[in-house]
Formats: sequence, C-alpha cells, structure tokens
Amino acid sequence: MRMSLAVDELAKTQDGKQAIAIEAFARALRQLPTIIADNAGYDSAELVSNLRSAISNGQEDAGLNMFGGEIASMKDLGITECYRVKEQALISATEAAEMILRVDDIVRCAPRQRQE
Repeated sequence: MRMSLAVDELAKTQDGKQAIAIEAFARALRQLPTIIADNAGYDSAELVSNLRSAISNGQEDAGLNMFGGEIASMKDLGITECYRVKEQALISATEAAEMILRVDDIVRCAPRQRQE
C-alpha cells in the first residue's frame, strides 16, 4: 500500500500517457492487499481502506494481520522483509507484465500484407 501511494504521487508529477501508465501501476499495487484479504476470507474493502488510512496517517509499519483480520503494526508482529527480495520480485513482475503487453500488441496488430 505504501508503494502504491508513492507511485500515485509520482503520477501526479507526470504528463500525458506516462501518467496514465503510472496510475495503472499504482492500481495494480493496491490490488495486492485486496487479493490477500479476499483469499483469507475477510472483508477486503474495509481492511484495505483501513490500511490505506493508517498509512496515510503516518503509521508506516501498518499491514494486514491475517490471524485477526485487522490492521496491525508489522514491527510488533515481528514481520520483516528483505528489501532486495521485495525489489527483485517487483522488478520481475513488472518485466513479466511488460512482456505480456508487448505480446498482446503483436497479437492485436493486423497481419502484414505479403508481397509476391
């Protein structure tokens, strides 16, 4: 959620199609906690809005506690993540999405006319 808010802020500084692409990436990042909450059987709309509110209000270590279905401090729960692992996962996911978009554009294009 923190990454999506940061990407949203970046989108506000961009012009044209780049801003649209950056906003779409921020929306995709916001889907991660929604999917996690849905898979755990909790009300994702409420949890995600509470998480976004907590992070916007300065609780930077806020996250989803799936044991209780609530927002909690990840530091207090002892949950830490390696920055390099998270960075690499994000880079890999972005590259995969980019490749899918490229293939999709190729499939949508009209075939070239062959000359004899």
